[in-house]
Amino acid sequence: MMYPQVLFQNRKPNRIATLDEYRQSGGYQALTRAIQKYSPKEIQQSVVDANLQGRGGAGFPAGLKWKAVADNFPFPRYIISNIDEYEPGTFKDRVMTHTDPHMIIEGMILSGYAVSAEIGIIFVRPSYENSAVIIEREVRIAKEAGFLGRNILGSPFSFDLIVHRSGGRYICGEGTAQINAIMGKRAHPVQSPIRSTEKGLWDKPTVLNNMETLVNVPHIVRHGAEWFKNLAKTKTSSGTKLYCVSGKVKRPGCFELPMGTRLSEIIDEYAGGMLPGYEFKTCLPGGASTLYLPKKHYDVEMDFDSVKKVGNRLGTGAIIVFDQKTCLVAATLNLIDFFVRESCGWCTPCREALPFIRDLLWRIEAGEGKEEFIPMLQRMSQHTWKSYCAFAPGATMPVTSLLDHFREEVHEHISQKKCPFGQNAKGGGQ
Repeated sequence: MMYPQVLFQNRKPNRIATLDEYRQSGGYQALTRAIQKYSPKEIQQSVVDANLQGRGGAGFPAGLKWKAVADNFPFPRYIISNIDEYEPGTFKDRVMTHTDPHMIIEGMILSGYAVSAEIGIIFVRPSYENSAVIIEREVRIAKEAGFLGRNILGSPFSFDLIVHRSGGRYICGEGTAQINAIMGKRAHPVQSPIRSTEKGLWDKPTVLNNMETLVNVPHIVRHGAEWFKNLAKTKTSSGTKLYCVSGKVKRPGCFELPMGTRLSEIIDEYAGGMLPGYEFKTCLPGGASTLYLPKKHYDVEMDFDSVKKVGNRLGTGAIIVFDQKTCLVAATLNLIDFFVRESCGWCTPCREALPFIRDLLWRIEAGEGKEEFIPMLQRMSQHTWKSYCAFAPGATMPVTSLLDHFREEVHEHISQKKCPFGQNAKGGGQ
């Protein structure tokens, strides 16, 4: 079944959409309408009414985040769009950047207008240099067309965009760490009762949104909140979602589908099903920091509430598929090895527990495992929930779900003193 393409309406093979093509599809109409007809508060309310949930993983309503910027807060104010996308299996932001960059630009301008911000910062990882170059070029084009800079479209509203190339660490995706990184400080999280919407960049109000969140804003302003809500398949969700699918499927890729599309439909129809000779075993439904999803939930509706009801997280909607020939101990070891490397090392539960967990998994995979390792893995994973930010608990989600749903596979490694899948442990041994 073909669903309406909203975010990917201008998607073309091997090239981005130009400014003219974006405008022909209705681009910058929302900005023109907002500046001429709507107050910032009205734009905020329309996004609240549309129930636009943050697409970066947490699912927090974007409009409510914007409303947290009070009228009496100081200036200048900042909008940050995160295209860092360091989570394994997640590549939707890169695809969007290479599809329709002006949709990103208009979304950021409208978001800036909604909170009376003057500067927008697009946070890009080093390996996305092509994305950075594309955005910088299209920002210049948008500025020449009068959509950016001083007195946009002859209005009192002024807004500019800056591309910030990050230092390239996963921890930079955490909001407060990202703010520190932009300011040239060590990219570690900050615990504070004061939210970034009150004191963020240089102690000024700062709103952080994932890029996929912001590209929905022009369409909400143009077509209304009810239209946006009706795009979804489930009553508690709204809009469309960019689902990434990777693994042993016939057509891995990024697909725009209604929020709440069933996992089975995403994999079987849009990703083409499993490759010949391979069967679905499990998946991580929302990127590397989510739980393995048992096969019994293969038909789950992929929205925030539905995935939460089966004890998991939608996260970024990046579906990493594992087949029956894949060793999940080895897969989990590979993931935890990544998280150990990417930890900022700021707090003890993350700095010490993750390498300990990696060592235990490496020993199990190498045939040196013992039964007492299993409760040790459980205890150490629980300790990560005492860490400074959500990095360490997210890192151990594959570990805890491996023990919850595939413990027999772990027992086989221990009892046979080898990997039953014939794989060899690489790295991680101490």
